[in-house]
Amino acid sequence: MKVTGIIAFLSAAMAVSAKSCNRGGVYCGSSLLNKGNYHDHIVAVLTGAGISTDDAHCTKCLRFLIVPTFGSEDIPDLRDQVIIVTGGNVGLGYETIRQLSEHRPARIYLAARSRPKAEQAISDLKKLNPTFDGIRFLQLDLASFESVKGAAAEFLRQESRLDILVNNAGIMMTPAGLTKDGYEIQFGTNVLGPALLTQLLLPTLCNTAKVNSQARLVMLSSAAHARAPRELVNLHYAKALAERESRIKIIPVHPGMVATNLHHASTGTFLKPFLSTAIFLVGTPVAKGALSQIFAAVSPDAKHGQYYGLIGKPEPGSKLAQNHDLQEKVFKFIQSELSSHVEPIS
Repeated sequence: MKVTGIIAFLSAAMAVSAKSCNRGGVYCGSSLLNKGNYHDHIVAVLTGAGISTDDAHCTKCLRFLIVPTFGSEDIPDLRDQVIIVTGGNVGLGYETIRQLSEHRPARIYLAARSRPKAEQAISDLKKLNPTFDGIRFLQLDLASFESVKGAAAEFLRQESRLDILVNNAGIMMTPAGLTKDGYEIQFGTNVLGPALLTQLLLPTLCNTAKVNSQARLVMLSSAAHARAPRELVNLHYAKALAERESRIKIIPVHPGMVATNLHHASTGTFLKPFLSTAIFLVGTPVAKGALSQIFAAVSPDAKHGQYYGLIGKPEPGSKLAQNHDLQEKVFKFIQSELSSHVEPIS
């Protein structure tokens, strides 16, 4: 996309943020205000900036026009529930813990690689909610199978139940490198690490379902999975696992463009400034952005195996995401890579 096209896209996004499309909510799935000719105008601007016609509609690029159907006030009572949120020291993970902690869970495990950062986050969360002291640190480095196995073992030494596992942690645009087990750093951290953690804790999740029918696993993916192989793999993994395991809810979700620090590792004289500007201008605030995965984590309306977009919006996914043969190949590959660490799922 040319620089002028990018500027046109950002300008259009800003201009329409207080307006609505003329489809009156039929196309958007929401009750929108100010019906007019904005929709066709913005689509024309976006397509002129190099974005496909399909992606130019408000359910794609203009995601912030969708009126939320789930808010923090809709989080149910989480009494007695035990929760793990990976990457809980910053961004969406931190906000997920903050909001869930206000609804009386038994304990929330903040899983993260850095103890000092995690302990600082826990301290900050306690200040925000002094009445809840159930947040615990769980040492977890998803780039190391040994660390993942150690985290699962440590959790199981302390707990006999697990109601919600939110696989939130991930990295992007980091320098090239390998995990401690020899995998490309982003693939190992974003795909294999979470899959191993999931399968080590899956028996406990399933056992918890005997006393809590809403026990579940949440896998974060991305709206960009059609262009990001690692995100596509995560989506295929979650959908394949959902086909094989029905005792708990397994829900893949993408939060959209949220104003977090996930892009900070990006490099380049153009890419990093562009991402920072785009997220500043059109990124969803973290408090609202986290509602997408919170919906997936706690709402009784979230359906097993369904891929969700913004705040409970069902998504079909890309054509590649709907390719069942590819899904099976991906799942079997992951099982083969994890076979020496956990019992494979056939």
